[in-house]
Amino acid sequence: MAKKVDDYVLPIHLKDEESGEEYELDFSRETVKFAERRGFKPDEISEFPATRIPELFWLAFRKNHPRMSRQQTDALLERMGGLSSDAIARMVQLYGQAGYSGLIKDEDEKEDDGKNVTVTLEL
Repeated sequence: MAKKVDDYVLPIHLKDEESGEEYELDFSRETVKFAERRGFKPDEISEFPATRIPELFWLAFRKNHPRMSRQQTDALLERMGGLSSDAIARMVQLYGQAGYSGLIKDEDEKEDDGKNVTVTLEL
């Protein structure tokens, strides 16, 4: 499940024309842990869109803009008129990319391909 360079999902860039502010929406493993501790589950987005889409949007700000409050991101989302299904899908991909990064190894990778691997696993 590890992402190869070709499979890397690029962050989303957002510009608020009203304020001139620019944002980079992305996730890190720390922001995914934060979301998981709060009970966020990306597979619930289609089941609970009214709560999960705004929450996903807010969480996407946490890596690069941790001071953005939920009220600020909710207001921004409302001014945008919502998110496209492509934007939601990309955020879910970014979330997954960060969540699995360094935890699940691609089966095609050799054990010694890792950076300074000092622990090996035999099955």
